[in-house]
Order: sequence, then C-alpha cells, then structure tokens
Amino acid sequence: MFDATENDPISPAMRALLEVFSTELSEVKFPDVDAEVLEEAASRVRAQAEAVAKAQAALEAARQALGESQEALLQKGQRALSYARVFAEEDEALSTKLEAISLPKAARKGARPEGAVAAEAAQNEESAPRRRGRPPKSRPSAPLFADGSSPEALAAATEPAEVPVAARPAAA
Repeated sequence: MFDATENDPISPAMRALLEVFSTELSEVKFPDVDAEVLEEAASRVRAQAEAVAKAQAALEAARQALGESQEALLQKGQRALSYARVFAEEDEALSTKLEAISLPKAARKGARPEGAVAAEAAQNEESAPRRRGRPPKSRPSAPLFADGSSPEALAAATEPAEVPVAARPAAA
C-alpha cells in the first residue's frame, strides 16, 4: 500500500540496510538478526503505518460528522431561541433569561476547511476589504452656476407662466 520512496514509513537508511541484507548478506545470520528478521520487522512497521493512516481517515470522517451534527444543532437552537423570544414577549423574567443567551451565527452552507479560512483571513488582513454597492455618482467639476446666473434668476426662468383663467380647462 505504501510507495517505496514517498510514503514508506521506513527511513531511506533503513531501506538501504534491508537491501544489503536481502542481497549481499542474505546467507549471513547474526545472533537474533538476519534478513528474514529484519524484513518481518519492516512488514510490521508498514502494517502499523497503514493502520495509523486508516485510523486518521476514520478520525477525519468522525470529525466531519461531528461538525455537521453541531451545525445542525446550532441551526435548530437558533430557531428555538427565536420562537422562545416571541413566546416570552409578555413574560419579563423568561424574556430576560432568553436575551442573555447568545448563540453564534451558523456557518454558511459552503463552509471551507479550517486551513482555507485561516489563509483567507491572512489575505484579508493584507488587503483592504472591497466596498460593496454601487460606486458614488461623479460630481461635476464646474461650479453649478458657471454661466454667472444666480439661483434666483434660474428659479424665475423655470417657473411656469400664469395661465389666464379663460384659457384654463373647465372644471368637471
């Protein structure tokens, strides 16, 4: 299961020693140590490393399931707290107790792993947050009354002329 070079739990020096004992020293037997004993010990190390990898995968799956269960509980708790606050509007003592409870906000549905959140937080600290919404309208660079007219003259020019009573439509 383990790659002989990349994921092997046995160090390169120990692999070199195993190689020597399996080739040049394959017929040599020292007290308590020979090629067969070394290979058997190496097999146990690889088996234990594989067991650790499986246990880590199971632990990660269990942590994921725990996180999902905690998130579901938090969502139900927030809903229950909202209902309870409405229910307790006329009971001041219960309302005070409920106002003292502050649940954290629920994570978004597209939650990212902790490492991605930490990396994004570091990136956000470096750069200023983007402003939201529509950009402000540009202001005219020339003054409002650049042609020399005053606000009063402009208002008088835009007022409707009086319409004679005879020209007005008859009231129904």
